[in-house]
Formats: sequence, structure tokens, C-alpha cells
Amino acid sequence: MRTLSRGRESKAMMKKQGASGREGPSQRQLRAGELVRHALVEVLMREEMRDPALDGRAVTLSEVRMSPDLRVATCYVTPLGGGDAQPMIKQLAGIAPWLGGQLAKRIELKFAPRLRFVADESFDEASHIDNLLKRRQVAQDLNADEVAPEEPGDGA
Repeated sequence: MRTLSRGRESKAMMKKQGASGREGPSQRQLRAGELVRHALVEVLMREEMRDPALDGRAVTLSEVRMSPDLRVATCYVTPLGGGDAQPMIKQLAGIAPWLGGQLAKRIELKFAPRLRFVADESFDEASHIDNLLKRRQVAQDLNADEVAPEEPGDGA
């Protein structure tokens, strides 16, 4: 059995762990995701869509998450103004190869990523939290924290 030196051992362990050894996406993934998001927004805004159902339809593209190898881009979308995102996601998935070709012309990555579209539920979650904060019981607790009496000994 071959033993590894201490330096090689740590490199081998890091390579084995891959992305699962980290807490979140790498800087490279974040940068590539933003690059893809900006390019995709430009394509959606300026290009004439191949699908007439998408042409002229406003889409909110809130985030793009890249896989560790940067070959798959998961795009979080929602219709502008809300509504059911599933029909729009099906239409975007149908033109995903064309969109990928348009991205390849605009971005400088080794490979044009394969695009996956999923519904962005963060707006719904934010609305739910906002509604919870507007409840009378929660508002009382929040107001009570704002007018909390000073503790003795804080003065001069």
C-alpha cells in the first residue's frame, strides 16, 4: 500500500470532498452565475423569442446557481407581477437550447452551461413573512421591544 506525504494527503482529501466539503458556492460559481444571469436577462429583453407565447412576456430572473463544474445553470424565474410560473417554465425549457446558444455568444466560459428553469418561491416566502409580521400579536411584541424601559444604572 502506498502512503501519501502530508501535503499530498491534504490535497487528496480536499479533492475528494469537492463542493460538499464547503458551506456554500465558491466565488467562481457566484461570479459565473451572475455572468450568466446578466447575459440571460439581456437575451430575454432584446432578442425575439422563438416561442410566440414568451415574446413580449415579462420574466423576473432573480438568481442563477451554477453547478460546481459550471456545466449546469439553475435559473430561478417568476412571471413579472406574480402568477403561475409553471407554464412559463415549460416554455423556457422548450427554448433552453436556443437560449444556451445565445449565451455562448455573449459570455466567455469554457462550456456554455445547460439551462434548467425552476420557479422562484422566495417572493412568496417574503410575502408570507411580511404577512406574519403584520399580525396583531407580532406587532404588539415588536412595538413592546421598541419602547422597552431603560435599565437602571445606564445613566450618568
